[in-house]
Amino acid sequence: MKLLIIEDDIRLAESIRDLVSDTFEARMAHNGEDGLFMAEQGIEDVLILDIMMPDMNGYEVLAALREKNIMTPVLMLTAKDGISDKVKGFHLGADDYLVKPFHRDELLVRLNALVRRSNKQVRDHTLSFQDLQLNLINKMASINGEPVQLNGRQFDVLEFLVKNQGTIVTKEQLFDRVWGFDSETSQTVVEVYVSHIRKKLKPFGYDQYFKTFRGLGYMLSIGEKNV
Repeated sequence: MKLLIIEDDIRLAESIRDLVSDTFEARMAHNGEDGLFMAEQGIEDVLILDIMMPDMNGYEVLAALREKNIMTPVLMLTAKDGISDKVKGFHLGADDYLVKPFHRDELLVRLNALVRRSNKQVRDHTLSFQDLQLNLINKMASINGEPVQLNGRQFDVLEFLVKNQGTIVTKEQLFDRVWGFDSETSQTVVEVYVSHIRKKLKPFGYDQYFKTFRGLGYMLSIGEKNV
């Protein structure tokens, strides 16, 4: 799973990254503006957002994200423990609140709970688009009950597109989500995998829903046309 840590205390951010490294692949931003830019890419499963930051504080970042309809779960992390601070965070769209200092196990429990709750379209560990079903436990895909043979990363690419159906997903988003921020592979691998997925879906007629937007990315959608 992927995590974005928006925290201006570099040592604390690095400590959090190390604490959760067994469960999350994390990247960091050390000010609100950079954090907002990174969060807008929409590739993370959950965000940790500090409140007290210079220039653009956590409340402002959160408000901007929700205004843009970016609903990635947010765990507010702050030294403030007053009721009014928590109320303000929840009012702006925060999903949980953790006061410094905190215990590693509590942080992990809260992060995992947020990820589980966030996938509202997932039922019984299954994602769907029309009659396409993705089983997230065994990584198997099927259409009308017939299996679609996808390898690991082909499944991951299709999973991300199904989760974001109706929304254009850029090549950069797919690359960062599936191959990781530090991958030495070129982003052209995305085009190769998309081409393979289309071929796997074509016998079922589902390649027609796989839209390409030149210079932008891809979308899984019923009504849009390739542009």
